[in-house]
Amino acid sequence: MTQEPYDTIGGGRPSRWLITCDHATNHVPDWIGGGDLGIAPADMARHIAYDVGAAALTRKLAERMDAPAILSNFSRLVIDPNRGEDDPTLLMRIYDGTVIPANKALDAAGREERLERLYRPYHRAYAELAAARPDRAICAVHSFTPQLRGRPPRPWLVGILYSHRDERLGPPLVQVCRDQGWITGDNEPYSGHLEGDSIDKHALAHGRPNVLIEVRNDLIRDEAGQDLWAERIASVLEGLLEAQGL
Repeated sequence: MTQEPYDTIGGGRPSRWLITCDHATNHVPDWIGGGDLGIAPADMARHIAYDVGAAALTRKLAERMDAPAILSNFSRLVIDPNRGEDDPTLLMRIYDGTVIPANKALDAAGREERLERLYRPYHRAYAELAAARPDRAICAVHSFTPQLRGRPPRPWLVGILYSHRDERLGPPLVQVCRDQGWITGDNEPYSGHLEGDSIDKHALAHGRPNVLIEVRNDLIRDEAGQDLWAERIASVLEGLLEAQGL
């Protein structure tokens, strides 16, 4: 049986927050190379294929906040749901030093099939959940690796990402996290604005309050870490909208 390209949880839950996880899994559908992109299992277990720990953290956070959630069911190496359709990194051919053979020679028809069967259904479901209430706010959950190959270690425990087009929640949340004593990145380890990404599509384009939270993945590899950070993130999100008059 073909796996759905996304999982949704608690669509009827009462929270204003929608919790999302674009890079929830390293799954490759069977109809793509028999479920194999041509790279080593060790690479498929790395951050290049998915956000390690983010799916479990998303589920626990959504339960803790009594909020709905949506998670992708395909690896970002198959097609990246957190990119616009015209983004050159939508289909990565090399990532952090690893060549992706199944993507290297992918033609236009193959690209369109992945868009139609995976990417677009995910975003349709995301859009439906986001529009389910007029005062919706979005929290996107991601994780980051402690160190990229050949790069210095990253010091942050958590990063708060946001766009310059909407700074209602990002900077206040950075301060709240720092007040907890957490080493917190302000639009680190990445920039918080990317044209056509999920927050751009589903939050910025509709004026919805939003924030993207990145947790260092060594902190959420096991259930104890996932439980801890779900509780921590819930504690800083609860009351944030009201505190900012939203």
